[in-house]
Amino acid sequence: MTKREIVVKISEELGLRQLSVGKVVDKVLGHISDSVLRGEKVELRNFGVFKQKARKARLGRNPKTGQEVPIPARKVVYFKPGKIMKERMLG
Repeated sequence: MTKREIVVKISEELGLRQLSVGKVVDKVLGHISDSVLRGEKVELRNFGVFKQKARKARLGRNPKTGQEVPIPARKVVYFKPGKIMKERMLG
């Protein structure tokens, strides 16, 4: 599902203009992104937690040549689903 599809679905369900819903969705995603980039944990109850994790530097391998390639340390965004989300996924 794309952001556009989310906006259309919410707009239809609530009877609101797509432009207004689009602005709200953009703001929500922007605040989540900004918080995670600052290193803050974003917890959405019953959905999950977004946070930043550090990956250590390591040696990788070029699949074509088999040559070892250094992969630098970096930060990545991590999502951990909440309890209700896990239960819904497992059936």
